[in-house]
Amino acid sequence: MAESPLFPDREFAAFLFDMDGTVLTSIVAAERVWGAWARKHGLDVEAVLKQIHGRRAIETVRSFNIPDVDEAAEVLALMEGEIADVEGIDAIEGAVAFLSALPADRWAVVTSAPRELATVRLMAAGLPLPAVLVTAEDVERGKPAPDCFLLAAQRLGHPIEACLVFEDAPAGIAAAEAAGASVVVITATHSHPLETPHPGVSSYGPLRVTPEGALSF
Repeated sequence: MAESPLFPDREFAAFLFDMDGTVLTSIVAAERVWGAWARKHGLDVEAVLKQIHGRRAIETVRSFNIPDVDEAAEVLALMEGEIADVEGIDAIEGAVAFLSALPADRWAVVTSAPRELATVRLMAAGLPLPAVLVTAEDVERGKPAPDCFLLAAQRLGHPIEACLVFEDAPAGIAAAEAAGASVVVITATHSHPLETPHPGVSSYGPLRVTPEGALSF
């Protein structure tokens, strides 16, 4: 990213990070598992893969209205498949150093993945585990609802308006907007430009901490 701050007139109390596509890349592994699931159910693979990013598995499964299917069992099988497949999961450029430099009580990971899968992927990518990890099980409504980001801010003890969200997917961006947070879009895994009014970067640059302890980016 550029050396000059993206938000030169803003300081933040905390940073909230989506996981997949934002601090790590798991696209290849996720698409292997979901592609196999789509073929099993006779679904169009490309149509399914367009729906999986940034959303909870249960919401993706439900969106296809597959008759006579046990949705909970399908989600469990998908999770087990994704937990078993970590080949190709890597940290986004600069993410390891950036997260490691943050005070533990000033950042959270907010993901649509289940907790067990999130932990496996963070470890596979060599990323530090956050003190606050908000996952699919923690909210009744997944992204694009704002609940997950609001919960993360609450657990960190900061108002959401003082938080900067790092996202990569439309559902997550919409959730952050609905919550009232500022947003930066990580574009490292994007194959096509994403139409968004928020600033975008392809990698993480140096962290800035003011003398008063506020974070800037």
